[in-house]
Amino acid sequence: MQKPKKIPQRQCVGCREMKDKRELIRVVKSPEGAITLDFRGKKPGRGAYVCPNAECLKRARKSRALERAFSAAIPPEVYDALEQEMAGGE
Repeated sequence: MQKPKKIPQRQCVGCREMKDKRELIRVVKSPEGAITLDFRGKKPGRGAYVCPNAECLKRARKSRALERAFSAAIPPEVYDALEQEMAGGE
C-alpha cells in the first residue's frame, strides 16, 4: 500500500497562517539580491511565502515581514511590482 504524499506546509508572512505550500506565492530573493514573485516555486534563492491576496501582502509590508525574512531593506517599488504581479496573476 502506497503512503499518501505529504504536502509541505509554509507560513504566510502576512497573516502568519500555516497553509499548503501550493496555495501560497513564493517571494524569492535571488543570489544577486533581486526580489521577485515565483509562481512555480523553482527559482533559486531564499524564499518567503505570502497568500495570493493583496491584503496579506499589505500586512507583510506594514510589519516589514519580508525585510526580516531576507534580512535586507526592500525598496517600495519592489512592493509595488509585487502587487501588480499579484493582480495580474501569472
